[in-house]
Amino acid sequence: MVAALIRTIFVQADDKAVRAQLDEVADRLEPRFPDVAEMLTDAKEDVLAFASFPRAHWTKIWSTNSIERLNAEIKRRTRVVGIFPNDDSALRLISAVCVEAHEEWLVSEKRYMSEGSMALLTTNDAHLELEVTLALT
Repeated sequence: MVAALIRTIFVQADDKAVRAQLDEVADRLEPRFPDVAEMLTDAKEDVLAFASFPRAHWTKIWSTNSIERLNAEIKRRTRVVGIFPNDDSALRLISAVCVEAHEEWLVSEKRYMSEGSMALLTTNDAHLELEVTLALT
């Protein structure tokens, strides 16, 4: 029941609704689960960090798919080597895999987040947001 109630925080439509829902959930949990309510209230900014991004980014922020994929690739590459002569050699291989993944994310059409949606994060002017939106279509 507690998990289901907490999940309602993440299905809200916008930043204000998410923040209001967290407060409501904490209030509803307070009588039976005061420790959980206090933990939610204390961690409010951390729990709601995703809400300051555009709505289109929320599901990508929640997902751990890219991290899991990178970890799987590191595991696959290190298994091929088997035994490393020292820690530095393992670190060099892992760094190379991370650099390769980063370069792929920069040039690939399978970007984690598009340039247009990222531009919305740094733009305060509505006119520029409209231009970015039009450029994407």
